[in-house]
Amino acid sequence: MAFTAGEIAEKLQGRVIGDASVVLTGFAPASSAKEGDLTFAENATYLARAEETPASAILVDGEYASDKKVIVRVANARIAFARALELFFPEAKWVAGIDSTAVVDATAEVDPSAHIGPHCAIGRQVHIGPGVVLQGGNHIGDQCQLAGEAHLFPNVILYARTQIGRRVRIHAGTVVGSDGFGYVFDQGAHRKVPQAGNVIIQDDVEIGANVTIDRGTLGPTVIGKGTKIDNLVMIGHNVILGENCLLIAQVGVAGSTKLGNFVILAGQVGLAGHLKIGDRVTVAAQSGVMNDIGEGEKWMGSPARPDRQMKRQLVASHQLPDFIRRVQELERRVAELGGESGMLVKNTVETQKQD
Repeated sequence: MAFTAGEIAEKLQGRVIGDASVVLTGFAPASSAKEGDLTFAENATYLARAEETPASAILVDGEYASDKKVIVRVANARIAFARALELFFPEAKWVAGIDSTAVVDATAEVDPSAHIGPHCAIGRQVHIGPGVVLQGGNHIGDQCQLAGEAHLFPNVILYARTQIGRRVRIHAGTVVGSDGFGYVFDQGAHRKVPQAGNVIIQDDVEIGANVTIDRGTLGPTVIGKGTKIDNLVMIGHNVILGENCLLIAQVGVAGSTKLGNFVILAGQVGLAGHLKIGDRVTVAAQSGVMNDIGEGEKWMGSPARPDRQMKRQLVASHQLPDFIRRVQELERRVAELGGESGMLVKNTVETQKQD
């Protein structure tokens, strides 16, 4: 696909500095850009590197300029970068229709504009809205609802009564609506608590590959509008995720925990069950959260604590080897003194160490 620099600038709400008629046929990082490519630079260092490449134009923000290249100047280069990628690498168009190998229950309602790929199984009373894409190998349980333009990649499984909002994207291997991990100890064995709820995924959510989202025990597990979930994340039963949250790889959220809006959980964060996490909370990578967190706070560590408190503890722990060496030196000097005065000093030091 080809655009002139002027066309790109218009689509990105920017302006061209230089020849607006230059033709751009691709988008690439500076390290691999070739003639005809648009590349991008967020600061002066990256701009200098981009100027030395064969790229035909550079996407920049601020007041950066170049004597060597055509410049497409925008308000925010990173946002424009994402939009430019959509122009040069548009998603494939999926042909409406139902593949001959798909199995669709007679009671299911499938919009004529939907794409049902090979080896899909669609259960009773399922509703599939306009523009929905099931790429292939998808199992859609009874009474599931998929709103317009939802997109399921291969081998995504939806258990019964799952509700999927508009423009939701779910990547390969994810399972939505499996049983929550609920058991009670009864007469020497773990008795399963039936999981009778469901999962509700609101509009504009994106879920990565091999994610598991358990259905609620009675009510729903809810994923809020605009939330983005990375690969290999586990969401327990009756969890409520607010809007526009970010859950990064290998996060685990235990049952009945509630997250506010715009929460960020970095990689490998674990949240215990029945917690309340406020709006705009950030939890650093590999933290283990055992307590409620108030709005706007930043926590880290395992067990997690407010970041300033945890940073002080980390600084103090780094000083321990030096502190131990100093105490050992004091003990040695006390031992050399000997006598009653020496024993008095030694006993004082021992008492301080115990305190």
